[in-house]
Amino acid sequence: MELFDHHRQVITAAEAPLAARMRPQTLEEFVGQAAIIGQGRLLRRAIQADQLTSLIFYGPPGTGKTTLARIIANTTKAHFIAINAVLAGVKEIREAISTAQEKRGLYNQRTILFVDEVHRFNKSQQDALLPWVENGTVTLIGATTENPYFEVNKALVSRSRIFQLKPLNEDDLRQVVAQTLRDAERGYGDPSRVSQSARSIQLDADALDHLVNVANGDARALLNALELAVETTPPNAAGTIHITLSVAEESIQQRAVLYDKEGDAHFDTISAFIKSLRGSDPDAALYWLARMVYAGEDPRFIFRRMLILAGEDVGLADPNAVVIVHACAETFDRIGMPEGRYPLAQAALYLANAPKSNSVMGFFDALSAVEQERESEVPTHLRDANRDKEGFGHGAGYLYPHSYREHWVAQQYLPGSLQGQVFYQPSDRGFEATILTKVTRQREAQLAALVESADTPEGLTTSPINSSLDRWLQRTLSQVGEKLGQVRDRIFELAVPQRHHLILDLNAGSGLLTWEAIRQVPEGGVYACVQTEKDYSALIEQAQTLDELVRPVIVRSLSELSEPLLFDRILGRNALQSVSDKAAALSQIAQLSQPQGVLVLVESVPRHAQRLYRLLNPAWLDSDLLDRLTQAEEAIYADASDPRVNWDTDDLQRWFEQAGLKVEMQSTRSLTEIYLTADLCDRWFTPCPSSPTYADRLSRFLSPTEISQIQTLFTQRLCHQTVPWESTLLWSRAHLSSLS
Repeated sequence: MELFDHHRQVITAAEAPLAARMRPQTLEEFVGQAAIIGQGRLLRRAIQADQLTSLIFYGPPGTGKTTLARIIANTTKAHFIAINAVLAGVKEIREAISTAQEKRGLYNQRTILFVDEVHRFNKSQQDALLPWVENGTVTLIGATTENPYFEVNKALVSRSRIFQLKPLNEDDLRQVVAQTLRDAERGYGDPSRVSQSARSIQLDADALDHLVNVANGDARALLNALELAVETTPPNAAGTIHITLSVAEESIQQRAVLYDKEGDAHFDTISAFIKSLRGSDPDAALYWLARMVYAGEDPRFIFRRMLILAGEDVGLADPNAVVIVHACAETFDRIGMPEGRYPLAQAALYLANAPKSNSVMGFFDALSAVEQERESEVPTHLRDANRDKEGFGHGAGYLYPHSYREHWVAQQYLPGSLQGQVFYQPSDRGFEATILTKVTRQREAQLAALVESADTPEGLTTSPINSSLDRWLQRTLSQVGEKLGQVRDRIFELAVPQRHHLILDLNAGSGLLTWEAIRQVPEGGVYACVQTEKDYSALIEQAQTLDELVRPVIVRSLSELSEPLLFDRILGRNALQSVSDKAAALSQIAQLSQPQGVLVLVESVPRHAQRLYRLLNPAWLDSDLLDRLTQAEEAIYADASDPRVNWDTDDLQRWFEQAGLKVEMQSTRSLTEIYLTADLCDRWFTPCPSSPTYADRLSRFLSPTEISQIQTLFTQRLCHQTVPWESTLLWSRAHLSSLS
């Protein structure tokens, strides 16, 4: 049987479709998806090290999900089992688990279970698989065209690393065709395999362009079309199979649109359509609308979503929006398709161009108040007077608005516990702008009425209760941490890293940017450069707590990078502060960037930093000493030999340009309050053997007695006080200038 099985496999492989025959067998043959299996990426490292954890490959057809699984099967030392969720059930799962247990018990061999179309497993099938994935009996590799976060058991997803594969770009598809035409064993490198009289295959450029374009990022569709073209075109007199544009057009006539009315493409496309309408982009709205109509989406579903948007996002900015969309929907029901596309497009264009307001969302604020507040009684003057006016005084004091000028009178309509609460916030767009002034004036009048009717002055108090001294000190002391957190967040906002990116932290220090980078690029990689041995040891120790595959690579200098890597994002906070030759450093950094990479640096600008003498009250010391103190401190920031202070914005911009980088720069100044501790004051004036202190620098201009006098002022007058503190940060976002 084994001999016959082998023979059958050989025959099957030889007669398999071209797309199956050309399936890559090694990472080197694999085309595309550099974002997740390029050099240095997490998945490539895991495959090469044979240290795979459970994985789920998610992406459209023809992007390489099954191929990656087969490559893993060819490279791993683990036993590999493949099943298809469409054909397999609990029985096949149990058989695979039994085999895995046997391999583990007898040979101490791991088992990788590949499940194609894993989203097709029902809940009981996924539950049957879960405990064996959890205890490590099998390492799961799933492949799915549907979003695993919605279609796969949450417990399985939480135990797996998700990799999203993208449609192949045109260059990738052209490379697939080139490989196929070269390969004599599996492809068309030997045309005689197609026809005995064939000597060569000629694929016209416009025919290739058509195949690549209509394949729409699907390598399988491309190879199927190429196979049909080659196999159905007879050789000419010269023995050449000539694939012209007309042949290519017959082989693949219509673009395949990935659209499943119950799948991700359905929800993602309608989401893009609604967001385009909300964003007032009529061109994008028409494009996404056309995608849905082309794919056969139900126009009534589209109209329902547009009616919702007319109320949610247009609202009172254009009260006619819901009327227009409803009329278009009624028109569609009367005329049907294909003419119904006119009112469909009309409704979309009307909404895209309408002014926007989401003020109706105030209803949900009111709903939240109802859920969270204690139920309040209806105010007496608003109660029904027809039933209980005589006995309980219901309705007494109600002011009838039509009896007053402009049919309005200032009185309270909310329960007492919610007096002054604002739910409706009119926008200044379209028709609603006319409502804004009116509502504002009425609210001011209502507030005045509330004030006049208040029982006690205390009811008007809006200031918070005075916090204790300890809480105040804690708040001021924590401002430094808050500020660093804000700096970190803005760096990543400017960098916009993707999950698969390689990131280099130029000055890792305590790891402020490094740990955040690890969270943001789970399928990529993070490299961290430190400037001191102390920081290196600390980061290494912290990194040991992470899984080996996601740990950052920590180096003491850029020259220690073990392989010639190019990074997608290079980040740094005060990475250039102590660098003497900043121009040379930027040139070295530029050489580490991908062509499309981004460099984001934030540097404190000491030249514009807070001066300590400005914290002192001039009345505390004589004018001559104050002048010399000012001169002494300003000299610190004018030292041309000190790389920390001998530069400014223009210098840094020039160095960026010299390094071949196009840079956008922004300077921000901030004024915060900090709490001066005795320890901080001591550090300013206590000698330090490794670097000169503030007192050391003052000694060039002031005597020891004068420095002692100034230290006393700081200690007695400013210690344990909060003081205003100015700082300047220079934000730089750069990329290689050749991209401009």
